[in-house]
Amino acid sequence: MWLCALLPVLFGCPSGSAISGPRAWLLPRQSPHFDRPGDVIVGGSFSIFRFSDGILSNSTAPPAGLQTSGVSMWGYRVAQSFVFAIEEINRSAHLLPNLTLGFSIRNSGDSVHGALYETMGFLTGQEEPIPNYTCQHGSPQAALVGDTRSSLSVSMARLLGLYKFPQVSYSSSLPSLSDKTQFPSFIRTLTSDLTSSRAVTQLIIHFQWSWVVILAHDDDFGQQASSLATQQLSPAGVCIEFCFHVPSHQSLGKIEEAVQKMQKCTARVVIVFLSNANFQLILYGLLAVPVSGQVWVSKDTLHMALALTIPGVSRVLQGTFGLLYQSSRAIGFPEFLDHLHPSQTPEDMFIKKFWEFTFDCTWPYQNSTVTEGVQVCSGKESLKNKPHPFPEVSKIDAAYSAVYSIAHALHSMIACERQDGKHTDPQDFHPWQLLHVLRKVHFKTPDGNKIMFDANGDLVTKFDIFQGQRSPNGIFHLVHVGLVDPQASSGNKMMVQLKQDLQVSSLRAEMTVPTSVCSESCLPGFSQVPRPGAPHCCFVCSPCPEGQFADQRDMKRCLLCPKEQYSSHSRDHCLPRTEIFLAFEEPLGFILALAALLLAGLAVLVLGVFLRHRDTPVVRANNRTLSYFLLISLSLCALCALLFLGRPTVITCLLRQTTFAVVFTVAVSSVLAKTLTVVLAFRVTRPRSRIQVCLNPGASTSVVLIASTIQAVLCGVWLATSPPFPDRDMVSEPQHIVIQCQEGSGATFFCVLGYLGFLAGGTFSVAFLARGLPDVFNETKFLTFSMLLFCSVWTAFLPLYHSARGKSTVAVEIFSILASTAGLLGGIFIPKCYIILLKPERNTPAWLRQGHHVQQNRQS
Repeated sequence: MWLCALLPVLFGCPSGSAISGPRAWLLPRQSPHFDRPGDVIVGGSFSIFRFSDGILSNSTAPPAGLQTSGVSMWGYRVAQSFVFAIEEINRSAHLLPNLTLGFSIRNSGDSVHGALYETMGFLTGQEEPIPNYTCQHGSPQAALVGDTRSSLSVSMARLLGLYKFPQVSYSSSLPSLSDKTQFPSFIRTLTSDLTSSRAVTQLIIHFQWSWVVILAHDDDFGQQASSLATQQLSPAGVCIEFCFHVPSHQSLGKIEEAVQKMQKCTARVVIVFLSNANFQLILYGLLAVPVSGQVWVSKDTLHMALALTIPGVSRVLQGTFGLLYQSSRAIGFPEFLDHLHPSQTPEDMFIKKFWEFTFDCTWPYQNSTVTEGVQVCSGKESLKNKPHPFPEVSKIDAAYSAVYSIAHALHSMIACERQDGKHTDPQDFHPWQLLHVLRKVHFKTPDGNKIMFDANGDLVTKFDIFQGQRSPNGIFHLVHVGLVDPQASSGNKMMVQLKQDLQVSSLRAEMTVPTSVCSESCLPGFSQVPRPGAPHCCFVCSPCPEGQFADQRDMKRCLLCPKEQYSSHSRDHCLPRTEIFLAFEEPLGFILALAALLLAGLAVLVLGVFLRHRDTPVVRANNRTLSYFLLISLSLCALCALLFLGRPTVITCLLRQTTFAVVFTVAVSSVLAKTLTVVLAFRVTRPRSRIQVCLNPGASTSVVLIASTIQAVLCGVWLATSPPFPDRDMVSEPQHIVIQCQEGSGATFFCVLGYLGFLAGGTFSVAFLARGLPDVFNETKFLTFSMLLFCSVWTAFLPLYHSARGKSTVAVEIFSILASTAGLLGGIFIPKCYIILLKPERNTPAWLRQGHHVQQNRQS
C-alpha cells in the first residue's frame, strides 16, 4: 500500500492536488460516488449532476424536459434502476446464488471529460486516477454500465476497449458504436439508430405513403439516418419531396426556414430525425402558421411525448407515429422509487441533491445558515406523489436489462468453468473472459423479455408503434397500436403488424391518416405516365389502349391481353373472344343466301323461257348458244355466293375464289363473244368473206373456251403453289376472332382478279364502241349497259373490300357478286323476256323484217 501513496508523488502529483500537464483533462476532484461492496463490482456511469450547462445536441440524449440545469431527474431514476436490478439479483436464489454483486455509481456530469475521469477512476480505484496504474486489491470489477449520450459512450468505449473491459450501454444508439474494430468491448441493450431508422422506413412503406419530407439533424446521426431512409424508400417507390438538415446549434434562421418549407410542401408525411430541442422549436413555429393534416413519423417516442404537452400541438401532431424498442420492464421498480428516502441509503451521495430539486427544498447542512424564505427539507416528503412524466415511454428503468446481462454472463462463465472441472475462485477472472461470454448471452428477464445480442453487440428486439391520439376527454396521449419486427423480415423488409381494430378505430375515424402522394392513385384500367422532369411518384393516369388492360391500381404500364381475349370496356380485365363468321343463321347471311337462290332461280327461269322459245327471232338473235352459256354461268355466279357463307373450311376456301373467277370469266367472255358477233355481223359486206367465218357458232364458243381456259390455268397455278386456307383473324375485330379464308399467294390472287378485270374492261370497251350499230332488239345497248353496271360494281368493290373488317369483308364480296350477276342478267335478258312474254307480236319474222326496213330507211 505504500506504493499507492508514493506513486502520485513520483509523478509530481500529491494526493488531492490538481493534475497538470498531459493529464489535465482528467479534471481531478472529490466527485460524489454511490458505492456498495460485494464479491464482484459492477460500475455505472450516469448523467446525474451536470458539470456545465452546455446545450445537449445529440438526438440520443434524454428528453430536455426531464432535465434541469443541476439535476437530471431522468438520469437519477435510471441510476436507481441500476441499484434495483443489483438488489433483485442478490435476492435471487437461481442467479449467482453464491455471489453478491456490489456496485460503484459514478456521475459523468453529461460531459465527455467527466465520463472519462470517472471511467478511469473506476478502473484504477483512485480518486485521482493515474492511467495504467491501479492499487485495487478488493473485489474484482466485472463491467461498466453507461453512459447516456453517444458522445460520452464513444469516448468511454475507446478507453475501455484498450483493456478489453466490458461496457454495456443503455441509451447510446450511434451507429458507429456497432463497429467492433473500433469498439471491441462495447455492447448495448438497445438497437442502433440505423436499425430504428430502417423500422421508420418500413412503417412508411406499410402505409403506402409515396410522397414524404425528411427533417434531419445536421450531424452524423442525421446524415446517416436520412441517407439510409432515402436508400430504403427509393426502391420501394417512395419519393422524397425534400430533405432539410437542421444545424446542431439552435439556429432560429434555419428553424424559420424549415417552417416555411413545411408550409409550402405538398407531402403529408414528415419523417423526423431531430433532437428534442430543435423538434420542439419547429413545432412552436408551425403552431403560428396554418399548417395541419400532416403525419409526423419519428424513431423516438420520447420527444413526441414531450411535444404533446405543448398547448394546441394536437393540431400539428394529429396522427403522429413514433417507435420505441421493446425492452424489459422492472417489475416493482415504481414502488421501489416511491420508497426512496435519504435516511435509508446514507451512502447515496446523490439522493439529497435529487431530493432538494424534486421537492424544491434545502437540507440543513452543518455550519450553514438557512436563508430566510427558503423551504427546508423535513425528510417527511414522499415520492409517491411525484410520479415521473410519461411512464409508458420514458424508460426510466433503462439500466435494468444491462445489469441482468452482466449477471447472466457471470453466471454462465462460472457454470462453464465448473463443467470443465475447474474449481477456481469465482472472483478470480479477467474482464476479457467475461466479455467473451457477454457477447453470446441469451436469457429472459423476470418480466419474460428475451435478451440477446447480434454480432455487432446490439440488442435483438422489436419496436412498439405508438400513435398520438385524442382521448374522449380531449387529452392527447400516445397509444400503443402495433409493432415492427426486424427478425421476421424478408430481404430488406421488416414485418409491420398493426392492431386489428386500428384501421377502424383510429385510421378511419377521428384519427384518420391521410394519404401522402404526389399524384392520385390510378384506378384499374389506367397506367401511370411519368410527368416530364418530376420524380417517378409524380405521374398522370392514362387509359389503357384497345387490347391492353390494367387489373390493379397504380400499374406502371398496361398489359397485353392474350390472343384469345380482348380488353373490357373499362380496360381492367380481359374477356374471351368469340369466333365469328358470316353464318347462314344470322339475318345478313340468311338474306344474302336467299338473294343468291332467288337470283340463281331467276337465271334458270330465264333459261327455261329461252329454251321454250328457242326458235323465235329474239332468242336466235346474236347466237342463242352464247345466251345459254351466259344464263348458265350467271346461275352459277349467283350460287357461288353460297360458298362464302358459313364457317370456312379447307374445301370452301379452295373453291370460293377459284369458282367465282372461273364462272365470272365464262359470263364475261360470253358477253364479249356476243358483242363481237354483233360487230362482225355489220363488218361483212360480201358473201364468203373471211370475216364471215368468225360468225359461225363454233367461233363464238371458242372465244368463251379460250378465255375461260386461261383463267382456269391461273387458278390451277394458284391452287398448286399457295392455295387459300382457313385462318383466324385476331386484328380486324378486337372482341372477336374472325374465321376467314386467307388467300395464300397474294400475287396469284391479284393475277386472277386482274385477268378478270382486264376481260371485263375489254368487253365493256367493245360493247361501248358497238352501241350505235343498228340492231332490231338493241342488244348492243343492253350489253353496254350491263357491262357498265358490272364494271361499276367491281370498281366500287375494291375500296370497300379493303376498308371492311371481319365478316363485313365477306358480305361486301357476296353483295358485289350478286349485284354484278343481277346487272348482267337484268341488263341483257329482262328486255328480251319482256318481248317474249308480254309482246309476242314483236317476236315474229314479219315484225323483224319490218323493223329492219324501218331502220334502213332511217339510216338512208
